[in-house]
Amino acid sequence: MAKVVVPVGYKSLLSLYETQTAIGKMKRMFEDRLAQSLNLKRVSAPLFVEPHTGFNDDLNGIDRPVQFDVKETGQSAQIVHSLAKWKRVALAKYDFHVGNGLYTDMNAIRRDDEMDNTHSIYVDQWDWEKVISEKDRNEAYLRDTVQTIVNAMCDTEEELCKIYPVLAPRLNREVKFITSQELEDMFPSLDEKERENAIVREHSTVFLMKIGAVLRSGNPHGSRAPDYDDWELNGDILFYDELFDNAIELSSMGIRVDAETLDAQLKLSNNESRKSLTYHKMLLSGELPLTIGGGIGQSRLSMLLLKKAHIGEVQVSVWDDQTIEICKKSNITLL
Repeated sequence: MAKVVVPVGYKSLLSLYETQTAIGKMKRMFEDRLAQSLNLKRVSAPLFVEPHTGFNDDLNGIDRPVQFDVKETGQSAQIVHSLAKWKRVALAKYDFHVGNGLYTDMNAIRRDDEMDNTHSIYVDQWDWEKVISEKDRNEAYLRDTVQTIVNAMCDTEEELCKIYPVLAPRLNREVKFITSQELEDMFPSLDEKERENAIVREHSTVFLMKIGAVLRSGNPHGSRAPDYDDWELNGDILFYDELFDNAIELSSMGIRVDAETLDAQLKLSNNESRKSLTYHKMLLSGELPLTIGGGIGQSRLSMLLLKKAHIGEVQVSVWDDQTIEICKKSNITLL
């Protein structure tokens, strides 16, 4: 059953027609800024991959991919969860060099995701990946890249608000960098979502670092697959959403594992059997470049910049009857 929260007195600031036009403008604006600032080239990407390659992202390890058989090949294929691993292989295949990268429109189906104001089983994001050198595998480079992405978001918002003054800019360029352990130490009695809400209320733009490893409490701050992000060099970009007085995550990103950290994280997570998969063999044998990358939610950025209360206002998906009824009564127009 989906969960819907309705802000008191909510009414969309843009008409349905204006919303559709604004989404298109926003996506083009941000895409151009992201590509230019990170030196990225747009490439085509798969909607599905073969399971034996290991290219699909297993997210938290229990999400079931949508799988189907292909009549002509006799093989199975899976709808992607994300392109975290495929992008790195593509960089090697397409002969990208240090300082250059790619981005793509990623569309996915995550049928086991919870459905609420910011979650849908349909996922659309800009997936990007960039080749880096060994000397760039450090926190300073990660922070600099985060600031570049935040600046691109803020620039996009400012330009969009010139076209639609009713929206009014609200994003903050000043990023608060904090680790998941530091955040737990600050708010030990709160759960992870409550901690995120608390920190964005103090610092409206936050990059929460080092996600994946177990904290001193005995639990990790959320789950993160062991075979793409380096858990010491990753994080989430969070913004304060004043409509709900809470945090909204717009990007999960990080410097990717090298052979050494992949081996260590597979051991820590009891996933050493993955070493037999194509992707993992390539990485462990040094066939893949060192990279940094991530995903940036297209619908979530649309929600935040257009001040929408529900992700269904900016994307088409399926919803349960209760969600449809609540939204109908609450000035929330689902596409």
